[in-house]
Amino acid sequence: MLKNKLLNMFSRQSVIYLAGGCFWGVEAFISRLKGVNNTEVGYANGNDLAPTYEKVCSGKTMHAETVKVTFNPEIISLEEILENFFKIIDPYTKNRQWADIGTQYRTGIYWQNPADKKVVINFLRAKQKSVSKRIVVETHEIYSFYPAEDYHQKYLEKNPQGYCHVDLNLIDDEEFNHLTKEEYEITQLSMTEPPFSGKYDDFFEDGLYVDVVDGEVLFSSDDKFDSGCGWPAFSKPISEDVITKNRDFSHGTTRIEVRSKKANSHLGHVFHDGPGGSKRYCINSAALKFIPKDEVEDYLKKMND
Repeated sequence: MLKNKLLNMFSRQSVIYLAGGCFWGVEAFISRLKGVNNTEVGYANGNDLAPTYEKVCSGKTMHAETVKVTFNPEIISLEEILENFFKIIDPYTKNRQWADIGTQYRTGIYWQNPADKKVVINFLRAKQKSVSKRIVVETHEIYSFYPAEDYHQKYLEKNPQGYCHVDLNLIDDEEFNHLTKEEYEITQLSMTEPPFSGKYDDFFEDGLYVDVVDGEVLFSSDDKFDSGCGWPAFSKPISEDVITKNRDFSHGTTRIEVRSKKANSHLGHVFHDGPGGSKRYCINSAALKFIPKDEVEDYLKKMND
């Protein structure tokens, strides 16, 4: 029974590995695609069982700087991810991407699911037919992937002025223009607001909490409680149908991430340390918008029109 529940929880998640030169820029670009739930940079397909950045840069380990991409195929297809990937790489040059030269900077698409092989091959065949230059993107099943050091993970979020060969403006973010910088970083880049800083942490008025991105109703004040954790806490969502749950391996631990289903906004995480061992949905205030009780009826009517 438990195994079936877990399989159902994560059934919507797919994984693909992309190598496109310096993994800082590739990760920053791909992570911004709607439907991509998690990205992790690392070293793929080399001959060293304990690769480090210094070893890989020597060119002796034959690893490629690679981004592990976890995505929801109900929101974004593998073909769409590959189309976006091709916007930021030079697919005709081997062992080099712009100023970065070496085997670690080769381009590659590596699948984990055997069913994705056909998708990748057909995509590249279609691309090759449309150009005269030979595409030299490496393609095969992933056979090793080692997460890179912590300081490489989300590097450009931590260092906005850092080196990047990728034009991050190639993604159309018009649908997020109404968000503040903090709201965008949390819902789209999976960042976390500091504890006790959110406007809904110590807030218990009656009403509904909706997705700040698209207004979808997510939580009710009836299910909100004071957990003392520093973030808004709910015992459950308004319905399990409005959220998705994904494994999150960031920060050296394993957690269950919570996202809104329609907008795919990062909301927070769910834990099992609520009252009496119940669930605690730990949610960022910046991912939510509060609708007061006396405005709920008009709001729901407007949303349904």
